[in-house]
Amino acid sequence: MSSQISNPTPPASSQSPAVTSPTNPPAEATSSNMSTAETIVYDYLISRGHSAAARASPVDRGKTVETVSAEELVKSLAVFAQKPSKPGENILKDSASVLQELSAMGNSASIQSLISSIGSVGAEELLSLDPTDKQEGFRELEAWVDGSLDMYRHGFKDAALRFFSTFSSSISLSHSHTIHHLSTLLLPIHVQNDELAQRFRNEKYAIRMSRSGFGLLVGWLTEGIGGEALGSGEGFTGERGKRGRAAVMRVVNNHLRFDVTSTNPTNISPHSWEESTGLLSSLIPQSNTASGSKSLTDPQAFNSLKNDLKLGPAPISDDLRAEAERVLREQAMVDRDLTAPFDIQFSRPPVLPGVVSPTEADMPPRPPSFKTVDVEREVHAVQDMRKRIRLEPTVLANVDPNSSQANSLRARALPSICTYTLHDVAEGSPCCTFSPDTSLMAAGFAESYIRLWSLNGERLRGLRSDFVAGSIKDSTSLQKIREKKGSTTRKLIGHSGPVYSVAFDPLGGSAAPPKYLLSASADATTRLWSLDTFTNVVAFRGHENPVWDVKWSPMGIYFATASRDRTARLWSTDRTSCLRVYAGHLSDVECVQFHPNSLYLATGSSDWTARLWDVQRGSCVRVFIGHQGTIGSIAISPDGRYVATASEDLAINLWDIGSGKRIKKMTGHTSSIYSLSFSAESNLLVSGGADWTVRCWDVKGTGGRREKPRENGIVENGSKEYEDDPIESTDLLATFPTKRTPITNVQFTPRNLCLVGGVYTPPDSR
Repeated sequence: MSSQISNPTPPASSQSPAVTSPTNPPAEATSSNMSTAETIVYDYLISRGHSAAARASPVDRGKTVETVSAEELVKSLAVFAQKPSKPGENILKDSASVLQELSAMGNSASIQSLISSIGSVGAEELLSLDPTDKQEGFRELEAWVDGSLDMYRHGFKDAALRFFSTFSSSISLSHSHTIHHLSTLLLPIHVQNDELAQRFRNEKYAIRMSRSGFGLLVGWLTEGIGGEALGSGEGFTGERGKRGRAAVMRVVNNHLRFDVTSTNPTNISPHSWEESTGLLSSLIPQSNTASGSKSLTDPQAFNSLKNDLKLGPAPISDDLRAEAERVLREQAMVDRDLTAPFDIQFSRPPVLPGVVSPTEADMPPRPPSFKTVDVEREVHAVQDMRKRIRLEPTVLANVDPNSSQANSLRARALPSICTYTLHDVAEGSPCCTFSPDTSLMAAGFAESYIRLWSLNGERLRGLRSDFVAGSIKDSTSLQKIREKKGSTTRKLIGHSGPVYSVAFDPLGGSAAPPKYLLSASADATTRLWSLDTFTNVVAFRGHENPVWDVKWSPMGIYFATASRDRTARLWSTDRTSCLRVYAGHLSDVECVQFHPNSLYLATGSSDWTARLWDVQRGSCVRVFIGHQGTIGSIAISPDGRYVATASEDLAINLWDIGSGKRIKKMTGHTSSIYSLSFSAESNLLVSGGADWTVRCWDVKGTGGRREKPRENGIVENGSKEYEDDPIESTDLLATFPTKRTPITNVQFTPRNLCLVGGVYTPPDSR
């Protein structure tokens, strides 16, 4: 680039010659540099004395127009300095040496301070840069990143989202929870930190297939043979189809494990397909044999390796049996009921053939001698057995539920249900429970407190704190030191987080009100409350995360907790540290339940499995795999043979504890299932959930999907038509809806009265 200027100015610096100012132009203009009109104007201005205007004129008389380059122009405008040793060279041109050269010139202190604040950039460099160069350069960089580094910055996110939206709907019905979970993984860091994603990457997904089906799959992967849809063009044989099959082949080889069976697929139970599919290797405990640790991929293989379980009722000491029978005889004499049974074995479930009962040596340690409350508990158990309402759900089998015959049979098959509803609980109440004698109800609240209610109308009066222990001599003197006033409800404060579970001690059974209450909270503690003083007695600490559930052992001495730290723990009321840690679940332990004989503990987890643990040894003896979601509730039948689990997949699975096999799958709930309870005869199961219903299930029924025929009842091929959506199974006996109350607890009394509780949901909050 060149520039035309008139009267150029020489460069100036501290050592440069003085700047020459423009001289006054001569009075006459030369015709070689000016046109005639310009000369006339110029002369006129001079003659009139307007010399300043003449100097401002673009015409310079006597001067020739010079052309200079851009470099010379910059030198002319820039600060110029030279050394005597290098005349004519600007020593301030290089930005790296500007400060060094200026400092060497011997300037004053103020100039030196100014120099020290100057950045390392030269004057010529500043003037020669275009301010828009950085803008243009960054625009080019951004375009290059988007065009060349997009796959490294975002991965294949867009392609993954398109793949998910295209194909997820085809498997969302059977794998909805997994599909939803994977949809949240949008960045590589999500995959690295997500446990389920890492399991998919590091484990092989087990798939059970028939031999014929596996052969067809291999034929398609290798040769593209079979299964091509009509009108698909090149389809499996095209070049693009080959690349697609190669991609699937890599996934099959690296991430799938096939369990090929030669059995006719129609002869295999649908449960077997479900139980043998998935990421099983990490869910099944490793079995230690004489030859070393053995990796198992089949839950039934693990269960068969374990010894037979002792599922019969717990033994009772001879002294306690004799004393309880003596009291029963005396009461029979007083009541003049000579036909009344006085054998306490009458109240205990019968031992079925093949079921082994534990001995006293098998039981966890317990007090060597019995107390009065133990005798009263056994006596009332016999009385409850005599007055129990016997439920016979099998009478409704194969009966049309809408017929008049079914209405007459319902009284024999279904229990009476008493519902307690909490109103105006804006903060929420995650749990509630009832005492074994039905005199008290307790509920835990999200605002960190517990509330008790008296269900029989008696006032809850605690013991005063100002009494003298020596003044208590009998029950009469004990009543005198209780509070004079009281109410039918009490509030227990002590937790610092939401209360997720509460449990009354079972020591008194139906004979007497409970003495203690356990509570589990998000503050990672379990607290023991005295129901005599309505105060906190002990805080049990050991879990590292919130405690989701707490349950008493039937013995009343031990209790178990379930926590977010993936463990269940065994505790005793006489010490603050835990006795056993049951570790093995891959995620939160959501619920716990003791076996009726106290030898085993069942746990349900958000890793979709349930386990049965030996209470004393701390080892896993059974694993139950088959659910497709978090197991949030678990119950064991009073006869000790069955365990029922409820999951977020809206199904209830019934398992045989002895074999570890699933008996059946019960469906019908339309939302989360919060609680399960067996009737006293173990032949009826009641469930409650977030769909505002209480449902009754036939435990002995065969189960299976309920047929829903068309209007004429038969489709063209003569078979029944089924709905695509989840439907009620045939073992669902009855559904009892509430107005708007999610049921958080269902519980049978010893006489087969069903108590349920929940918090009413106002219409504007749902």
